[in-house]
Amino acid sequence: MASSVICGETQSRVSSVLNRDVKQYGKKNMFDCNEETCWSSDQGECQWLSMEFPQSVKMSELKVQFQGGFSAKTCRLEGYPKDGDFRVISQFYPEDNNSLQSFPIQEAPAVDKVKIMFENSVDFFGRIIIYSLDILGEKAS
Repeated sequence: MASSVICGETQSRVSSVLNRDVKQYGKKNMFDCNEETCWSSDQGECQWLSMEFPQSVKMSELKVQFQGGFSAKTCRLEGYPKDGDFRVISQFYPEDNNSLQSFPIQEAPAVDKVKIMFENSVDFFGRIIIYSLDILGEKAS
């Protein structure tokens, strides 16, 4: 059974934080299970999020909840195996709404790091706002 592969030892980075206010809009807010907090990027093209796992994982599903009006039109999920080059794993196309959206990941390889590129923001200034994000899967053996 797939469960969250994001844990306390997972290291995450984001492209930007609105007004550099990490306390109010920082990346940790995507993973805190609090529906009133969020990560809010600053303006600019192609925002991104990367995560490095403590051990290799095989992903099966990505779940994300944007704020309507601040979602991406196109997202690209890239994976990085321990001793290899990055590979585009999938592209997905979120709806511009506030609901939790789920995207299955087909035949994903084992990876140690992922990067999600949020391309073509709905917002005119390129801002992305995410209330929650999770990756389901299992530890690779």
